[in-house]
Amino acid sequence: MTDASAAEPPAAELRVWGISGLPEITPGDHLPRLVADAARRAGVEPGDILAVTSKIVSKAEGRIVHAADREQAITDETVRVVATRARADGGTTRIVENRLGLVMAAAGVDASNTADGTVLLLPLDPDASAAAIRAAVEACVGTPVGVVITDTAGRAWREGQTDIVIGASGVRLLDDLRGSRDAAGKLLEVTAPAVGDEIAAAADLVKGKASGIPVAAVRGLARLLDDDAPGARSLVRPHADDMFSIGSREAYEDGYRAGFSAHAPEDRDRVEE
Repeated sequence: MTDASAAEPPAAELRVWGISGLPEITPGDHLPRLVADAARRAGVEPGDILAVTSKIVSKAEGRIVHAADREQAITDETVRVVATRARADGGTTRIVENRLGLVMAAAGVDASNTADGTVLLLPLDPDASAAAIRAAVEACVGTPVGVVITDTAGRAWREGQTDIVIGASGVRLLDDLRGSRDAAGKLLEVTAPAVGDEIAAAADLVKGKASGIPVAAVRGLARLLDDDAPGARSLVRPHADDMFSIGSREAYEDGYRAGFSAHAPEDRDRVEE
């Protein structure tokens, strides 16, 4: 009797590990070379993907701002306010669109893992930063490799945070399955897993926020490597297509004001009463 399992492809396997040995990064450090050397020592091979936390990219690129007031730095990085909420401690949480088009709490401005009195801004061009690191790593370990720059973000409708991709080079970030068929033969019309974000989240499990390991390697996803893949900016949904471009409370208040303004003067007087 034939073993049916023998005809099945082997189960997919993914390996994710942290890359240690990087020094404390300071402005002006040649980060691509430092990451490439660490990757070589860690056994990175062609076909692997590196996930690099944005903090060390920002530090190397001098994106450190002396700011006694973090709120001003957030304001300076804000393009559009999406929602604001008062906190129990008297402060205000701001969800905004930043200069990279990302909608994040505090515009991605980070006061952790940096000296007192300073904050870290996100890299100016994370896709370009990823490309520079990728070129250095490929020169060191061989081609092809992929690089993603990651940062932590909250999620609408769910508690907690996870890492997402904010910069990328050489990696297909959406596994677009539209037009193919599922295991039952049904046509897939909207399925496009955000594999870039999934890589970032998996890598965060071995990097962590307090481990001192800012880079991770992912093996087993060579199928996603693509020289012509667009960077992470391609994942940003245009404002016009965003069904949640403002917060629920802000939407209610806008609707109330619009309805109030639409009343005839005599009706408006009754509403005010």
